[in-house]
This record gives sequence, C-alpha cells and structure tokens, in this order.
Amino acid sequence: MKLLIAFFKDKTREISLYAGTAGIFVVVSFLYNIRLDALKYALFLVLLWFVLYMLTEYRRFRKNHLLLECLKENMQECIRKLPDCRNLLELDYQELLEISNEKIVELKSEERITRQNLNDYYGMWVHQIKTPITAMHVLLQSVEEKTPQLSEMKEIKMELFKLEQYVEMVLTYLRMEDMSGDLKFEEVPLDKILKQSARKYSQMFILQKISLDYKPVEKTVLTDEKWLEFVVEQILSNALKYTRTMGKICIYMDEKNGKDCLVIRDNGIGIQAEDLPRVFEKGFTGYNGRADKKSTGIGLYLCKKIMDRMGHKIWIDSEVGKGTRVYLELTREEWNPE
Repeated sequence: MKLLIAFFKDKTREISLYAGTAGIFVVVSFLYNIRLDALKYALFLVLLWFVLYMLTEYRRFRKNHLLLECLKENMQECIRKLPDCRNLLELDYQELLEISNEKIVELKSEERITRQNLNDYYGMWVHQIKTPITAMHVLLQSVEEKTPQLSEMKEIKMELFKLEQYVEMVLTYLRMEDMSGDLKFEEVPLDKILKQSARKYSQMFILQKISLDYKPVEKTVLTDEKWLEFVVEQILSNALKYTRTMGKICIYMDEKNGKDCLVIRDNGIGIQAEDLPRVFEKGFTGYNGRADKKSTGIGLYLCKKIMDRMGHKIWIDSEVGKGTRVYLELTREEWNPE
C-alpha cells in the first residue's frame, strides 16, 4: 500500500496533466455541440489508454524500487546494476552517484592508510618503550641491593608494574583488529593459564598484602592460550586495583546455568548497580573509575571483545562494599570463526 501511495505521489503531474487535458476536451466538445455518445466513447478510449500507461509505469516503478532495496547494502553492486536511464536527469543522478561512490572509496582508502600508519607508529612505540622499562627494572634491582630498606621501593615497583601492564594493553588494543587471524585454538590445561597469570601478579599481591585463594580447577579447555591469559590477567589487575590491603581474591570453578564457569572473586569495593550493565562498554569507567581518576575504561572492553571472538562468555556480578565476581564460561558448543 505504501508503494502504491508513493507511486501516485510520484505521478501527480501526469495525473494532473491528464485531468486538465480531459477537461479541456470536454469543454471544447460541449461548445461545438459534439454528440454526447461520441464524447463518451472518446473519453473512454483516452481513460483506457491512461490506465494502461499507469499500469506499465507502476510495474517499472515497483521493479526499480525492489532492485534498489536489494542493492542498498552494497554500494559497488548498486552502481553496476542501476536501472537504465530514461532521460537526461536520471543520467545526471546516476553520474552523481558514481562520483559520490568514487569519493567514498577514496576516503575509505585514505582512512585505512592513516589507521595503518597509526597502528605502525604505536606498535613501534610499544616495542621501543619496553627497552627503558627493562633498564628501569635493572636499575631498580641495583638500588634495592644497595639500599634494601628504601621506603619508596614498594611504590616504585608497583608503578613500574602498572606501566608494563598499560603498555601491554596498548599492544593488545592494536592487535584486536587482526585478532581473527592470530587465533590458535588448542586444548589447554586451565590451571596452566591461571598459574602463569597468578605468578605474573605475585609481586602485586605481596606489595599490596592481598591474599590469593586458588583452588586448582583440573580442567582442560579448547581456547587460545595467549588471549585467554590476557583476559585472566586483566581481571586480576582490576581485582587488585579495587581490593583494599589485607583483602582476598579467590579463583575457583562454579556451576552457573548448568555449565561450569571459572570465577574470579574479590572482596573489594564492588561496583554500583547502575554501572554493571555498562562495564563492558568502551571508555566507560563508572563511579569507581571516576573516583580512581586513572581508569581508562578499556580493560573490560577488551576482555569482552576477546571472549566474544573466541566463542566464550563473560559476565560480572557485584555488590557495593562486598566485592565482585567475574564469571568466565569457557565451554563452546558452537563456534563460527568468522
């Protein structure tokens, strides 16, 4: 019905022209006393001709509309399969579309080159900054040997470790676009990933005086070890960041929705209820992030993206003042790598 209404709106001029011509014909015939039956017959033929014309035009209008609907998703295909031009104006419109499409392709190409240049630059920056970080570790170790009682040593170690994690996050963010080509799925002991992540953050646990209650899960999962390890590390990093001194972080398996899930729980400050639905949004920091003033809102966003692309699931349950539980469902019944 909408298509029919749109067609009549498009043909308003033709209908007006026909009505005006028929009116003039009737008036002239009346003035010259033309027989009424002859006038009716002539009007009937004109009307029949007009109806046939309108039906033909409607078929063409509908065909072109359906064709353009199918081609909307693909601009290149649309340009190649546009309906034939019937007049100079339609030809002008099609040429304008072709010029616009060429400009879009050109802009996309420039944007892709610019993005690649930025990725190359930041990738180079990440690798270069690792050299002074390593040097700082050596110098810090030397200073610690000479003055082991230095009161600022704890804070220096923590800040240097944070710097390493931020650099690693930048590198992961850059790799996200081409992540699909980097995935390598294999059967991996989950305990291996958990132990490696806990060992990496052992210094932070000691410096912040936070205990770790780790219960071996004794489970093998089909996953990408490198990417899943990043997710676990990021969750541990957040738990350490928002857990007070003398707090506790637990790692164990639990059953949720009939499936085994890896749970990383802390008894930290928790997350506001109104912030929970948005914690995986890019750049969202929530109340805790605004209070901390150092949160980037990228960590959990990366975790969600990585888990989705690997066919896993992640969600968070939290209560202010009591802590946070992060659930990782690592089973995967169906997976499409595309």
